[in-house]
Amino acid sequence: MPIFIIILVLVAIFIIPCIKIVPQAKSYVVERIGSYYQTWGNGLHFLIPFIDRVAGAVTLKEIVKDFAPQPVITKDNVTMQIDTVVYFQITDAKLYTYGVENPISAIENLTATTLRNLIGELELDQTLTSRDIINTKMRAILDEATDPWGIKVNRVEVKNIIPPRDIQEAMEKQMRAERERREKILQAEGEKKSSVLIAEGEKESAILRAEANKQSKIKMAEGEAEALLKLKQAEAEGIKLLKEAKADKSVIALKSLDALGKVADGKATKIIIPSDLQNIASLGVTLSESLKKDKTEQDK
Repeated sequence: MPIFIIILVLVAIFIIPCIKIVPQAKSYVVERIGSYYQTWGNGLHFLIPFIDRVAGAVTLKEIVKDFAPQPVITKDNVTMQIDTVVYFQITDAKLYTYGVENPISAIENLTATTLRNLIGELELDQTLTSRDIINTKMRAILDEATDPWGIKVNRVEVKNIIPPRDIQEAMEKQMRAERERREKILQAEGEKKSSVLIAEGEKESAILRAEANKQSKIKMAEGEAEALLKLKQAEAEGIKLLKEAKADKSVIALKSLDALGKVADGKATKIIIPSDLQNIASLGVTLSESLKKDKTEQDK
């Protein structure tokens, strides 16, 4: 019985630790007698006691490292603080384990030196407006440099660019001046558009007034022409009726006298008397006597 217990204890001490279960998204680097043996993926694996050992457990997930701000100097000798974020993934567990000592520190130092080299070729304004270019160049350089370490650099982002305080104040003043300039330009453009619209409105109003005056005069002229036409038509109709009634000279003479009376109705300063006024007067007396004679006969 004690021997059985001893065997169980030995199994627990030596055999159980040799049973390895590799989880998903991880890899184990195994050494045999001090040399690289193989890389285990996820699943159940066994180690030979005293011969095999796990040299490293490597995660295959994407790793995000936010590195501290680094002092860099631009081409125009402006010192600023820039911090970066690196997204990388281990693609080869063996190279990652044996490629470099402390890979994370190596990536951080490589990022800092690469950033200084790139910023040193740019001026301050270019640095502030060229983040995409800086990110692209840094990713390409870091990815190539870390390839022997079994690392794939997916993205590099410049997180913050912090210029000196005096530069920040100058930039703020410049931005305020630029905003004020744009505001004045917009205000001037607005006043210009307003003046143009007012002028166009006055122009259209004047055109409409002239058009209305024109139409009014045309209507008045048409009305006068129509009235004159009506008058002439009435006169023509009267003459036509006289002709149809076969009016003699006596009637025509009376019409002439009537027209003469209207002309002299207190408004004319001069009256033109026709040369045959005497004949007209005698004609009027004759007509008067005829009317009296007809009245006498009617009374009888």
